[in-house]
Amino acid sequence: MRLAFVLYKYFPYGGLQRDCARFIEELHQRGHDCRVYCTDWQGGTLAFVDLRVAPPSRGSNVRRNERFLQWVQADLATDPVDGIIGFNKMPGLDVYFAGDPCFIDSALENRNLLYRLGWRFRHFAAWEKAVFDPASTTRILLISASEQRKFERHYHTPSARMHLLPPGVATDRRRPPDAVSRRAGARHALGLTHDVHTLLFIGSGFITKGLDRAIRALSRLQAAHPERRMRLLVAGQDRVGRFGILTSRQKVHDKVTFLGGRDDIPDLLLAADTLVHPARSEAAGIVLLEAMVAGLPVIATAACGYAHHIEAAGAGIILPEPFNQASLNDALLQTMNAEFLAQCRARGLAYAGREDLYSQHITGADIIEQVLSETVSVSDV
Repeated sequence: MRLAFVLYKYFPYGGLQRDCARFIEELHQRGHDCRVYCTDWQGGTLAFVDLRVAPPSRGSNVRRNERFLQWVQADLATDPVDGIIGFNKMPGLDVYFAGDPCFIDSALENRNLLYRLGWRFRHFAAWEKAVFDPASTTRILLISASEQRKFERHYHTPSARMHLLPPGVATDRRRPPDAVSRRAGARHALGLTHDVHTLLFIGSGFITKGLDRAIRALSRLQAAHPERRMRLLVAGQDRVGRFGILTSRQKVHDKVTFLGGRDDIPDLLLAADTLVHPARSEAAGIVLLEAMVAGLPVIATAACGYAHHIEAAGAGIILPEPFNQASLNDALLQTMNAEFLAQCRARGLAYAGREDLYSQHITGADIIEQVLSETVSVSDV
């Protein structure tokens, strides 16, 4: 089959973008022709992909989204495909990969009435409804049961159109046999001596992922243990600006290292002592599972779709919603206890060995093939 994948932007350090690339690779290996539509592609391209980048567009996000969809639809009208798979919500999709949280739920919970009367809200609400409305035919690949419940509550989407996938942790994230020596090498490369207690934050979108919360918690942790050397490593593609200012205000500017987007995440997971992920909103949070399968204890919020795996495994601490800064501060204090970290590591690795945390792209590709084969068969009648 000829397949078109649609997403706004691709950059190599985004979780949604990595998910998209893995689906493309899996379906290509199965013999399908894969085309990608996007507004911007950063990083290396896949040699077997027909990449089509939209012309530059100015204006608001809403206007750019509308022009992008019009451009995609015009191109497909002259060069059609057998199926359209979207990684962002928009009208006209055959399959949607639900990597983003439920917009309407977040808007109703966190935005005021003035926002909900505006054109931006109307645009994103309408495009989400185009996917999840009972009258739509789009099939939905979900990565979180908690997000599925939100979509069902707001849109009454028929269950037959919704498919809950297992997680898709990449195999290179699993703890290797030479983890101890690789940890030593990674810490040496980062300038970390053995006595530096190291926290790791991974994510592009610092506000959404809660970096400010992590910085404040680090400040309290250092004040509680002035005798200990500490470091917070921040890996992710976003603007440092306000967060750099916050590190100075919290008197931890010399203890926070902004690494930017990184290709060596497996080594960072081995180098650190704890993953800190106090996200405000996170449909899944694959980084929680990547840390666990690498043997890294996790401190995260219940806002993360995959938080239940950490709780089930006993691989760290999940902070309840609504968020409380003092709870995060207290949780980080527990990371100073070597026995606590060792227990979290052992329980997490045991869970990673018995649960399916890895087959998302395979299961999802199976569903895509089944759904689109049915569609093609009907259209041929």
